[in-house]
Amino acid sequence: MSLSSVSVAVDSRQQQLEQWLRPYIGGDLSGVAAGSDAGFRRYFRYQHKGHSLIAMDAPPATEDCRPFVMVAELLAKAGVLVPDIIAADVERGFLLLSDLGGSTYLQRMQQADFTLDLAEPLFAEAIEALIKFQQLSKPDCLPDYDEPLLRREMELFPEWYLQRHLGLVMERPLRDILDRLFTQLCEQVLSQHKVFVHRDYMPRNLMINDRDDKGVGVLDFQDAVYGPISYDVACLFKDAFISWPEHKVEQWLQQYWQQAVAVGLPVPPSFSDFQRDCDYMGAQRHLKVIGIFARICHRDGKSHYLSDVPRFFAYLQLVASRRSELTALAELLDYLDQKAKPAIKLNR
Repeated sequence: MSLSSVSVAVDSRQQQLEQWLRPYIGGDLSGVAAGSDAGFRRYFRYQHKGHSLIAMDAPPATEDCRPFVMVAELLAKAGVLVPDIIAADVERGFLLLSDLGGSTYLQRMQQADFTLDLAEPLFAEAIEALIKFQQLSKPDCLPDYDEPLLRREMELFPEWYLQRHLGLVMERPLRDILDRLFTQLCEQVLSQHKVFVHRDYMPRNLMINDRDDKGVGVLDFQDAVYGPISYDVACLFKDAFISWPEHKVEQWLQQYWQQAVAVGLPVPPSFSDFQRDCDYMGAQRHLKVIGIFARICHRDGKSHYLSDVPRFFAYLQLVASRRSELTALAELLDYLDQKAKPAIKLNR
């Protein structure tokens, strides 16, 4: 989610939210929109006794507050800075949270004066927080990132992007390519050791903390699972909204890997093997995100996400060029290069 303030008209859900808030922050409420995410959750910022608070509106028909509350407790236990939950009505989908600030990593990174050197301390804090969370990992605490879930995520790509968005017919050759690719990715990803996975650990969900020494603030963690250790760090440096030079990505991955080895996290003993794991995990996520962005456009009417789809095809091209054994991925990109090059801007 993004927590920049925007003025919008008050609707019925916000009215219900503010009625619920009155016992906690008084009756004279004046909230402003503090962002939304790719789902249906919304956030509003309120001032109370000189402090800023965030209220979450998560419509129960489409969202569930309970995972947010549970994962917030896990992250806080690990020493990671997350919003304090001041009050909750999970049945109605309302939470009152402490405010971690108004500036995300992404907002800072997209400013005109931002340089690669300025990214170093931000990513160092992000890596530190991630390792804290992963060190707390244990099975049977979060949902398992298993094969059915991995495959459901990847199927969003043909369902929503190839068929719904591009209008491609799912011919047998294309389906065969996808089946082989999905199997290759699942087999490799499921062979990786498991830890707690935030599942959307990227600059848009990390808050700059300039008020104390508690490190980066972490948001949007309600979809956390128990899954491959490469997932979050691959997500961090292969972002949906900003691209980094590949040599810097490799340096940052090495920094994470070295620190993970030092504290005994179950990463491969060689960096080259860990980078391979990140490539496979990244490819699975890239396909999923392309499908999600198409679904958000055609189901939810949020078309602006599609402008970042070429970024994910560029990530996939890099994986295909570096992992020659992923023959099905190269075949998929070749197929789409022939069938839909103008639409997806492969630029191969």
